Amino acid sequence: MSDPTPMKFSRRALIRGITASTAGGVLSKYAGASGTSAAANRRFPYVQIDVFTSKRLEGNQLVVFTDARGLTDAEMQALARETSLQETTFVFPRDAATERREGVKVRIFNPGDELPFAGHPTLGTSNVLRMQDPAHPTTVLLDLKAGKIPVVFRDDTRGAFGEMTQLDPVFGKTHDRDKVAQVIGLRPEDLDADLPIQTVSTGLVFVVVPIRTLKALQSLRLDFDRTDAYMKAGGENALDFHYVTRDTGEPKVRLRARNIDRFGEDPATGSASGCTAAWMVKYGVTQPDELVLIRQGIEANRPSEIFVRASKDGERIKNVRVGGYAVKVMDGVVIL
Repeated sequence: MSDPTPMKFSRRALIRGITASTAGGVLSKYAGASGTSAAANRRFPYVQIDVFTSKRLEGNQLVVFTDARGLTDAEMQALARETSLQETTFVFPRDAATERREGVKVRIFNPGDELPFAGHPTLGTSNVLRMQDPAHPTTVLLDLKAGKIPVVFRDDTRGAFGEMTQLDPVFGKTHDRDKVAQVIGLRPEDLDADLPIQTVSTGLVFVVVPIRTLKALQSLRLDFDRTDAYMKAGGENALDFHYVTRDTGEPKVRLRARNIDRFGEDPATGSASGCTAAWMVKYGVTQPDELVLIRQGIEANRPSEIFVRASKDGERIKNVRVGGYAVKVMDGVVIL
């Protein structure tokens, strides 16, 4: 469950390779002059699921290829571009004994590159695997590039609630409030003076930025050249900002969050939510093992509910858990 260098992975760095067009890409070599596949017997089933929601057409979308055996790396990358979603996952089934011991092998791609870990793909893929298993197991273990991630399920009136355990957090440097405010286009007084801006990783690296009011959070208009330059100058592997506020306007919601880059706004960032859970416990925003709700995606018109908690042993934060619901939207077959 441990990773000796979890700080090395950055979501921003991994998505910079997105290409502007897929014309003439890997998929085109399978098409004949008539547009009919030259290898029509290569069929790959998929499921599309909305994650961190119990309502269809909300939350964060995910396509899961449930049996990716036979796909090359280049084809998986092309399929991730084809879906045009934040991430697409590919399951590689193994024999039952290996999966009990090692977990289900899963690879995660965004349109530009492969990711070692990401939150909503982990929760969504495990949900799909559980749906397909007649036994409906209480735990699904995924074997990801970042390590083995267990997802524990319970059923209630809203559906199957899954909770993943992320890697133990690594806390990086704290950032100057005035400098960050300038970079993100806010005034220093718009940032929460009682909480630090800090780099955290539970598998992917984020800078948690506490904003004082919901109005300021909603007003963000980012200059991505400026934010990219700040990240590069910081020397911490091109980090992403994750913006949060305690000013939620809803007693049951502990934080509102946003995650925005030059490619769009993420409706639900499970990896950043794990970082935020660890940060919340470290600085007393929430108590150890207290399950709290983060709402994200409101501004992207994809409302999401992310439930988080983390444990504390002395000064050490551990057992970071991120959970939520997911609902199947469609399924089909890709022919290559």
